[in-house]
Amino acid sequence: MRHQFKFSPRHFFGMLSVLALTEFACAPVFAADAQGQAIATTVCAACHAEDGNSLVPMFPKLAGQQVKYIEKQLKEFISGKRKNDAMAPVVATLKPDDAPALASYYASQKSTPGTVQDASLLAAGKKLYADGNEDSGVPACAGCHQDKGEGDNRFPRLAGQHQDYLVNQMKNFASGERSNDQGRSMRAVAKRMTEQEMKSVAEYIAGL
Repeated sequence: MRHQFKFSPRHFFGMLSVLALTEFACAPVFAADAQGQAIATTVCAACHAEDGNSLVPMFPKLAGQQVKYIEKQLKEFISGKRKNDAMAPVVATLKPDDAPALASYYASQKSTPGTVQDASLLAAGKKLYADGNEDSGVPACAGCHQDKGEGDNRFPRLAGQHQDYLVNQMKNFASGERSNDQGRSMRAVAKRMTEQEMKSVAEYIAGL
């Protein structure tokens, strides 16, 4: 025996209420995405590309990066804790409230693969990334950034990043020019690395 469902006015208005609540709940998310994309397109695209896959080796790829990491870096650029000549005029146009929207937008973009430029460095880079250098006290990069360079909520994604940018940042950490790492971890690591090790591990990371 079939049971027929009677669609009453109460059911109709109940469905309208559910739809209205769903739309209300999603509205802030859509607004944040639109805000982040608007800023990325008008303010950040010149260096990082609209989708965060920078084509310029000195500027990092942001697509697919961890939300918390991007937000932290943006807020520290805005506050002056992290300094960079290229970023200074950019962050002057941003507000702290822009950081979450931009971070969410870039994190939602798909990162393009990096390009290996010097295959002769890969073997040394892979060993350093996976095992570190016990003699000099350099820990394995994978311990923080994961085996495939994808990072986590605390440490940034590295996979596919530009070699030039990576080497430059490691040098900045080693010299203390960049000092916004958590617990001085990268400063301690980079100081123990040779320039050749930096280039080797950067080459390996670019190919992840």
